[in-house]
Amino acid sequence: MQFIVLHYTAIDWDKSLRVLTTGGQVSAHYLVRDEPAQIYQIVDENRRAWHAGMSFWAGNSFLNAASIGIEIVNPGYRDTPAGRVYAPYSQAQIDQVIALVRDLQWRHQVKPERILGHADIGPGRKQDPGPGFPWKQFADAGLIPWPDPDQVARKRLDHEISPRDMGWVQERLARIGYNVPRTGLLDEMTQGVISTFQMKYRPENIDGLIDPQTAALIDVVSTPEFMRIKRADEAVTKPYTSQF
Repeated sequence: MQFIVLHYTAIDWDKSLRVLTTGGQVSAHYLVRDEPAQIYQIVDENRRAWHAGMSFWAGNSFLNAASIGIEIVNPGYRDTPAGRVYAPYSQAQIDQVIALVRDLQWRHQVKPERILGHADIGPGRKQDPGPGFPWKQFADAGLIPWPDPDQVARKRLDHEISPRDMGWVQERLARIGYNVPRTGLLDEMTQGVISTFQMKYRPENIDGLIDPQTAALIDVVSTPEFMRIKRADEAVTKPYTSQF
């Protein structure tokens, strides 16, 4: 397996278990319960599960055949008069997901940059695991690379002085791995990709618009030498080189 893809179920535990085990059109290798936080294997890792759908990452498409899918019981979001509100995850549940991903990554030798959310491989179409998912904890656990904060601060000043055009934004997002148009315009698809990127790296504002902070993050994440990964047995971060 080349990828690990994280989802939320958008329904409660009972419905999640029923949907994923009754032979329907949706399945996943693992289901992580919310209360109590517990891991259940549903599909053998050597068999295909139907969780990714129409998907793309870094030149790879239709990722069901090359990925392990993890569904996390979480209600997803609800739309309110004040805007869309995403449900939080419990720390106990996140601890279980981190342990599962660590084990899968080690056994299948999945590259850190290929641990992804459903939204990453289907931006605009999917939102899970949502902006409430603590990707930074996965970086702190040494599972995924994370942008160097000093580089982000430097790049933010650069982008405040000299904003880039949308063609630059699209090229850099494509370099990261997203399926993004090359129109040079802030079209609906591009805005969806930007919002998906923000969900992971700047979840406090996921409006899909380019501001200096978002541009700086895109700049750093698309530059492998500016990404850092923490080894699980070390307290310091080391440079990380992408291996797409």
